[in-house]
Amino acid sequence: MSAALASPDRIGERVVYDHHIGGARVPPASGTRFESRNPYTGEVWAEIAHGNAADVDRAVAAASAAFPSWSRMQPSARGRLLGRLADLIVTQADRLAEIEVRDNGKLLQEMASQTRYIAEWYRYFGGLADKLEGSVIPTDKADIFNYTRYEPLGVIGMITPWNSPLLLLTWKLAPALAAGNVAVIKPSEFTSASTLEFMELFAEAGFPAGVVNTVTGFGHDVGAALVEHPDVKKIAFTGSDASGQKIYEAAARQIKHVTLELGGKSPNIVFEDADLEAAVLGVVSGIFAATGQTCIAGSRLVLQRSIHDRFVDELLKVAGAARIGDPMLPMTNVGPVATKPQYDKVVEYIEIAKREGATCVLGGGPYRGEGARGDQFVAPTIFTGVHNTMRIAREEVFGPVLAIIPFDTEEEAYAIANDTAYGLGAGVWTSDIGRAFRASEQIQAGTVWVNTYRALSYTSPFGGYKRSGLGREGGLESIKEYVQTKSVWISTRPDKSYPFVMK
Repeated sequence: MSAALASPDRIGERVVYDHHIGGARVPPASGTRFESRNPYTGEVWAEIAHGNAADVDRAVAAASAAFPSWSRMQPSARGRLLGRLADLIVTQADRLAEIEVRDNGKLLQEMASQTRYIAEWYRYFGGLADKLEGSVIPTDKADIFNYTRYEPLGVIGMITPWNSPLLLLTWKLAPALAAGNVAVIKPSEFTSASTLEFMELFAEAGFPAGVVNTVTGFGHDVGAALVEHPDVKKIAFTGSDASGQKIYEAAARQIKHVTLELGGKSPNIVFEDADLEAAVLGVVSGIFAATGQTCIAGSRLVLQRSIHDRFVDELLKVAGAARIGDPMLPMTNVGPVATKPQYDKVVEYIEIAKREGATCVLGGGPYRGEGARGDQFVAPTIFTGVHNTMRIAREEVFGPVLAIIPFDTEEEAYAIANDTAYGLGAGVWTSDIGRAFRASEQIQAGTVWVNTYRALSYTSPFGGYKRSGLGREGGLESIKEYVQTKSVWISTRPDKSYPFVMK
């Protein structure tokens, strides 16, 4: 691995990380740490501060102290700082990507593309910082001037997952900072290192101490303390719907704002008139890229029966040729599952699908062949003969497992697509432009891709329907997730109207 950004302490070959609070590295109040393992080698490479409620209290206090001056800073000045941060990210992107691969085992190509891209998010929201404009409203009230203004919420608690740590943090942090908020971040206990390294860039960019803080640890102590802290005004969370529900319930007790980007069971619908070569590649991208560990994984292939066998044959050729191995190598297509608990879950779901009667036509369990090291590889797996009542079709696996469900009519395809508790993303493959528009209207999902998959941008909102979440990240809409709207009424002449009725 490249040298750490600011040379954290080391014990032998292990990197030792502290919290980042008030612009400084802060040892855990407990004095204890937990290990971070490389999913590819199985080796411990870092020791992470094991935080608790005392650490959260200290971080929230630091953020609260920084909030008044940060929120009153001229928006254009905040924007310039976000631009400087973006410039620094560009210089450190590849190094940050290497750290993420050591933590989560995803492909270096994938993580490097993400760490390079996040600079654009900070530039975009830096540009929006001084364009968060209220409105002058022509009301029906005579002699009263009415306008709105947007005001930051305050301390935002951000809880991020292990699959794309810095990208999914950025979706929250960039708009929150641009709007004048401050942050306390709780990264996944499996992938804390890249976030802690990233924190070092804020001081270099000129951010005041305390504007951005990170406390590492586990959900039951650090996460719970952050959600329940009375001075935290909003929780922005990405993770499973089960965890999201618990956070939502806890936040509701204090009427906190929330943004929840949760799970998915996304349909990838292929019609008989699709460009089959492009569709095959899109299906592979949807489920086997990132070893299937994405919330938008196209884990249900909804395939028109008239092309079923021919399409499956081509799909098996492409998916079966995927190279499995070291995620640091450019020729690798599929790396290990990021965590041991997730590996166990994926393997269990494969066995569930077999018991339910689905037919395994590719993979079907752990992979121990050429390129594998450690014990967290799962072979890319495809099941046919699936119907939408099976658990493999209804529950999020979060791994390289594809369920193929046949359909006959367009109406049936949409019915299958919508017969799910989730609604994060969906793919449609067709050469019929009318069908493309019909599908985008009929499918209940926050994002619908037509003749592509996994395309995302800082300019476009992203979020889910149903159990896939609340709120949107990205685009103009997302910055308003981090403000309150105030309506101001000013009488332009002395108001001497009858006082016992509403104006």
